[in-house]
Amino acid sequence: MSETAAAQLRRLLHVIPRIADGEQHPVAEVAAIADANLEVLLSDLESLSDRYDAPGGFVEGVQILFDGPNVAVISNHLRRPMRLTMAELCALELGLGILRATRAPDELGPVEGALKRLRATITQVPTNDRHEGIRHAELAAAGNTAGLATIRDALANHRKVRVRYRSGAAAEASERDIAPYGLVFANGMWYAVAWCDRSADVRVFRMDRVEHAERLAETFDAPHPSVVDSALAKGPFHTDRPARMTVRYSSTVARWIAEREGKSLAADGSLTAERPLADPAWGVRHVLQYGPEAEVLEPAWMREEVATRLRAMARPAPWFNPHPDAG
Repeated sequence: MSETAAAQLRRLLHVIPRIADGEQHPVAEVAAIADANLEVLLSDLESLSDRYDAPGGFVEGVQILFDGPNVAVISNHLRRPMRLTMAELCALELGLGILRATRAPDELGPVEGALKRLRATITQVPTNDRHEGIRHAELAAAGNTAGLATIRDALANHRKVRVRYRSGAAAEASERDIAPYGLVFANGMWYAVAWCDRSADVRVFRMDRVEHAERLAETFDAPHPSVVDSALAKGPFHTDRPARMTVRYSSTVARWIAEREGKSLAADGSLTAERPLADPAWGVRHVLQYGPEAEVLEPAWMREEVATRLRAMARPAPWFNPHPDAG
């Protein structure tokens, strides 16, 4: 019985969207579309139209009209293609954007094609169906895609890689020979867990800081899985310094932040909150975006990072002369 019901449902879902236009269709042609004989098709349509348990006030969602050898179907449901809302279209766009950010260059063709078609569809959606504020996010690159492809290949073949890498605290990149043990995608970014010859230890490298990667002929033995697990247990942002900072937001901006994050304000309207400290540069950017309305309370070294950046910003450029006539 359940198999018969399932087969009937599949036929109806296949047929109704094709003929639900209110026009007359020859029953024989509809049966051919359903890949069923005429008796089976009529039974399917009758099961959809003959309802003996309809509640009071029920409004038919599907109307089926027979006129001799023809049938007409009127329905506001089961139409094809299914209409997606703007929010759903934008969710698809975001998903494809994430996929594009994590793929190697030779894998981008189909993703770019799908994004192009999707964005063309979004622009054609009537204005009154748009939702304000949905399409405001932009994904940063999840890493050097060419370098990512090189490290993937080296990882599969147990080959070392020479990378030109710029750490968060360095002004310039330096070369390092690494043995890639694993690739991890976390917090919108790719990381390579690798043995670093220069450090003589396992390190985690952010792929957006890899400026160049070249596979070497030298091979290496795959480590025990616990080596990678141990590196990941520390987290991609592991540092000997505290991994969190405490920030105080003035009453000017605190209410907005509190509402967004579900936090409570202090009596003076300010908000004090802990933030994960991914790296010092991120912490500085986070605080400075609020101008004088945000202050790092701790750790002390992070307060100094912000002060150093402010002093550098206040320092005039070497070429700037506020008194050009003074000689």
